[in-house]
Amino acid sequence: MDKLSLQQVELIVKTMADTAIKNEAYFSELDGVMGDADFGVSLAGGFRAVLNGWDGFDHSNIGSLLLNVASAITGNTGGCSGPVWGTLFMRTGMAFRGKTEITVEEVVSGLKSAIEGISKRGGAVLGDKTLLDALDAIAGELEANKDAPLSEAFRKASDAAVKTRETTKSWVAKRGRQSFTGDRSIGTYDPGIVAVGDMTVAIVQALCA
Repeated sequence: MDKLSLQQVELIVKTMADTAIKNEAYFSELDGVMGDADFGVSLAGGFRAVLNGWDGFDHSNIGSLLLNVASAITGNTGGCSGPVWGTLFMRTGMAFRGKTEITVEEVVSGLKSAIEGISKRGGAVLGDKTLLDALDAIAGELEANKDAPLSEAFRKASDAAVKTRETTKSWVAKRGRQSFTGDRSIGTYDPGIVAVGDMTVAIVQALCA
């Protein structure tokens, strides 16, 4: 069974950071449709802190690395994004503690733990039109393809995340600032879901390069 190495996880985190920074204006523009237009700025700020602190992180194992990333994100990401994205890395870091390689099944378990943690932290549940819906789509597709080659499993998970961006567009937002707009949120993209989708596309490209 294929496994993700520590070096590949490092590449994934850096790719997420690069995507957040590259799309800072775009993600803020999406947020401005129904929110306060600060999502892209907040997310990019957090990931800039990750890159700035990168050389000082503990790179001995995947769990320690992700816990360091979680601390940087939580302490440097404004608004609601800090707790949400910080919990994503904290929960996966705890799940992968001491590991230098992880299977697809372990990735799924880590993502499910992250979804649970984010839900407890912010009160969102699946179907509320948040990044949880994209993370759940990724976990579901990885689980369905856990015995496939790693590249195939990740490509299908990426496709599922991008599809979620479109399927949730017709939903009513029930969490975050967009939820204040009620039915007017129908037909709009959730910036967190878009960010997750764009990140997964970039991750597949980086891993398969």
